[in-house]
Amino acid sequence: MAGVMRFLTRTAGGQDGRRIGVTDVLAYGYLILGVLLILVPVSWTFLSSVKPREAIEAFDTRLLPLDQIEAEVDGRGLRPLYAWDDPRTEGQPVVKVGPTRALTDVARIDRPEEVLQAPRGELVALEEVRIATENYLDPILQRGGQRNFAFFRYLGNTVFVTVVATLITLLINSMAAFALSKYEFRGRMTFTLLIVATLLIPSTIILVSLFFVVWSMGIFGSLWGVIIPAAATPTGVFLLRQYMLTIPDELLEAARMDAASEWKIYWRIVLPLSLPALSVLAILSVIWRWNDFLWPLIVLISDPTRHTLQIGLTAFSGEFSSSTHYILAMTVVSLIPVTLVFVYLQRFITTGIATTGLK
Repeated sequence: MAGVMRFLTRTAGGQDGRRIGVTDVLAYGYLILGVLLILVPVSWTFLSSVKPREAIEAFDTRLLPLDQIEAEVDGRGLRPLYAWDDPRTEGQPVVKVGPTRALTDVARIDRPEEVLQAPRGELVALEEVRIATENYLDPILQRGGQRNFAFFRYLGNTVFVTVVATLITLLINSMAAFALSKYEFRGRMTFTLLIVATLLIPSTIILVSLFFVVWSMGIFGSLWGVIIPAAATPTGVFLLRQYMLTIPDELLEAARMDAASEWKIYWRIVLPLSLPALSVLAILSVIWRWNDFLWPLIVLISDPTRHTLQIGLTAFSGEFSSSTHYILAMTVVSLIPVTLVFVYLQRFITTGIATTGLK
């Protein structure tokens, strides 16, 4: 822990011998700004996801999840409580017994039959801190009328698409990168440039072409229709190719002299040495597949049983109203798997990115 703190507080110093210089101020300011830009939206989403529905609909920007206190009043049912600093209340909370006006009709909870008139601005809502666990439990357990959101089915579909697509992406991209980096053939650089050039084409332009390809293959409406079209990515091929260029060709020649096949060289030598770059690509692929919305929506729209988690979140948005508290809660839940994958593989990111492109 002491070593980590020393690393985090390391400074370059100033020219006059001071421990903190201008470059240190600029560097730490930039880092703090970056952390805030990343953490503030995520933190706001999490804090809002545990707020009651009424607080979210009222655009309550306070950090704590405050909920108005309610009590059972004789003859009036469950009503929200208000504090009114007036001698007639004798310190007792009051409830509204009429519409909210400049002078609002209120009554003490112990005397509901005695109606008083209170200025609207003097009524203070009584609140308490309450974590709205129902935002999470209702959709997951299909309570509170949330029968259309099959959380575990959507989660299973999303995990299947993400895992299978990531494995296929790593296999196909690594094989293409191995050929483009370690084999000498005419047009190798041309193929590489063409692959990289496809990054300039927006994905929405090829949606119609992808639709006809998936339809002709007979996988429209299935999870494979989501997995197959995005199996090979130009970003992955370029990333792995640049990393594999750093692997010495002498290792491959020595393996060929020992009668190793090309497949064995690829599987036993190139892939283990490319683990840092593969980890980076795995993280990117998991994020791409997990958060993908448009293409799964096109392919799976006709079969609700095959919807992914991102499509399932649209069940909380209607034409005239949206269950924002459920959307926020399930968004937080959907962030957990990606975060765990990133934490597990993050130690490879620095190595993979730092050595990519070196020769």
